[in-house]
Amino acid sequence: MPANDATAALPEPAALLASTDWAALTHAYGPADGTPDDLLGLLHDDPEVQAESLGRLEMSVLHQGSLYSATAPAALFVAGILNDARTLAVHERFSPWDDRVRPLRAALLEWLGELAESAAYEDDGEDQEDDGEEWAEEIAAIEACRAVRPQLFDAVAPWLDDADGIVREAALGAVTHLLRAPELADRIPAAAERLERIARGDGDRRERAGALLSLGSWGRDTGGLLTDADPAVRACAALGTTAPGAVRALLDALADPAAADAWFDEPLPHFDGWFRFTLLRGLLDRARHFDEVLPAALALVPMCGQYTVDSDWGPLLASAFPEPYAPGRPLTAAQQAYLRALADRDACWGDIANRVSWLRSAGLPTQRDPLRALLAAGAATPSS
Repeated sequence: MPANDATAALPEPAALLASTDWAALTHAYGPADGTPDDLLGLLHDDPEVQAESLGRLEMSVLHQGSLYSATAPAALFVAGILNDARTLAVHERFSPWDDRVRPLRAALLEWLGELAESAAYEDDGEDQEDDGEEWAEEIAAIEACRAVRPQLFDAVAPWLDDADGIVREAALGAVTHLLRAPELADRIPAAAERLERIARGDGDRRERAGALLSLGSWGRDTGGLLTDADPAVRACAALGTTAPGAVRALLDALADPAAADAWFDEPLPHFDGWFRFTLLRGLLDRARHFDEVLPAALALVPMCGQYTVDSDWGPLLASAFPEPYAPGRPLTAAQQAYLRALADRDACWGDIANRVSWLRSAGLPTQRDPLRALLAAGAATPSS
């Protein structure tokens, strides 16, 4: 993919280290004068040192997704070493909650994607609250990271064609976030053409699905693959289109939500949590009426619980009751069926309060026995 002529070349990594006044920059723990050591550690001969160095960078210059004045130059260094053979070293990630074994190159690409995701967070144009000097420093750090996105994109995009599928996936995640930048909108058509070939190809399920999700995030219609032979590919295509057949594909996927969750061993780079939650959001965005959603809603009940309410049965209640229930008003057959299934599901009821706001917004009792009493008294009416 050719670079934009207006994009500045990446600085040579050693020159960047030498020319940057790291002591004048900051990260999550104060002055960033130790950051050069962490960056150089990425090229150490010992893979464990590499992993520890990346872990420290994650905790300092990209702490919980926050951006600092040291983040942009650190990102330029990381982008500049992606071609270095030492990034082929394979090891576990330093983070105790992430035990994936993969090349350092893939981990660095993912790190750049996380940075791009944070930099794009405010691109929707929402105003931020002015909090004085600290706010000004934060904005300056965000703007600095946005300013290097074209350079990062040109460094990351070639890895979409890497021979290693793990590296390709990490590059895809990074490119997806980088192309949320308004100034990179002109790069989307070429990237989309490449991903459309992947999505239509005979590669593995995970790569095809990831390509479709990226295309959808860029506003590219993916309805052409709603009839693919792979149900996971059909479902991911449905998430990127409002074409006829999208609702049907999502209903088919959610007919067996446990099977849909098992389609991918690890979450795809585009979302967190169980895949069924993503499928449900897509279905609720596209369905016209709760009656249309009911089969999926009932299929999901055996997997619902107190801790999942914000991702499954809460949004489904909001769909079932777009207007709060009024006492004395008959429930529809679909509302009755869904509420009865929830009332019978022990795991949905207990001391966790997350369900309360969803039930209250729907105009329903927040406790199980009063809900059962309502169901016993309510006569179903034909659904509209």
